[in-house]
Amino acid sequence: MGEIKKSWEEINQRLATGKAVVLTAEETAELAKTESPEEVAKKVDVVTTGTFGAMCSSGMFINFGHPEPPIRMEHITLDGVPVFGGVAAVDAYIGATETHPDDGRFGGAHIIEKLIRGEEVYMEAHAKGTDCYPRKDIATYIHKDRVNEMILTNPRNAYQNYPAATNSTHRTLYTYMGTLLPSYMNVNYSTSGCLSPLLNDPYLRTIGIGSPVFLGGAIGSVAWNGTQFNTEKPVNDRGIPLSNARTLMLVGNAKEMSADWIRAGYYKKYGVTMYVGVGFAIPVLDEDMAYRVMIRNEDIETSLCDYGVEGHPTLAKVNYRDLMSGTIEFRGKRIRTAPLSSYRRARLLAEQLKQLVLQGKFPLTAPARPLPEHSRVQGLSIIRDRRA
Repeated sequence: MGEIKKSWEEINQRLATGKAVVLTAEETAELAKTESPEEVAKKVDVVTTGTFGAMCSSGMFINFGHPEPPIRMEHITLDGVPVFGGVAAVDAYIGATETHPDDGRFGGAHIIEKLIRGEEVYMEAHAKGTDCYPRKDIATYIHKDRVNEMILTNPRNAYQNYPAATNSTHRTLYTYMGTLLPSYMNVNYSTSGCLSPLLNDPYLRTIGIGSPVFLGGAIGSVAWNGTQFNTEKPVNDRGIPLSNARTLMLVGNAKEMSADWIRAGYYKKYGVTMYVGVGFAIPVLDEDMAYRVMIRNEDIETSLCDYGVEGHPTLAKVNYRDLMSGTIEFRGKRIRTAPLSSYRRARLLAEQLKQLVLQGKFPLTAPARPLPEHSRVQGLSIIRDRRA
């Protein structure tokens, strides 16, 4: 592969003159049935992707503004949910998975969604008081129009693939992969298949630091690689990782976001999470990029892991066509499958992003800096007490 080449500038010029062809990843996957990568590279300029799933490693910085007299907030709650105030006088970080001390089904994600919706939230803050910040207590209602900034800052979003989960034990397990019934009675998975952003650019040729991203209904940016960014996972013959691999740290103005694309959630006996809509517009720069964005659900495999055993060992490989069919065959029997992410909304997001690109409302820009080519994830070492 390598004859057809298009630059970012050429594609942007085609967009500006109304000549560009923009398709969703699902539409491009359909072309793969009849077209070669060379033909797709000639015909298609941009491919839009989307996912809408639980992204626990999410949260929001908020600057409340200074009251008079001012306060250096130390212990802060929003609608009773603790938020982290150890960053500055009136800055705080709301973690999506932080929970209310009296209600484990309500937490930071609900606060973020309420504020994005334009609802008021009750805030209490306490401090020791200083000469420059003499106030010791404050209680008030905040609203997105009465605070300075609401910056969604998500350390680990848009996982590049994720293992499917099942349970070999004789008891029901309640996990971040949902409820897993005993004795392999069900399988849960959480990826939007051929629409998933990082599966359409598996080596991140077009996605890096500074890349624009559809984030929660607004245009955000890739700030850095996400935490637990892993380039060392095994891949299939399409270059698709067979397990959870690369991730992105995403930021954006939450005041511009929509509760259509930011939703609080709760997993029974596990905890609060936040559903986030994420999408990228991928330029088809050459035949190799065309080959990557032509992936179909049957081309994308993931590991089926046993969450009933320590270390979650891999039991088999499965593809997303089979997972999305509603059942898979495993060890001689049919097992029900269920998604934890919404394929319908991922499809809607990719279509919405397609229209934004065609209307010139979503920028198509090269990354300012690439993400790491080599990175692996370490476990936490447990070291005996050295303080003695």
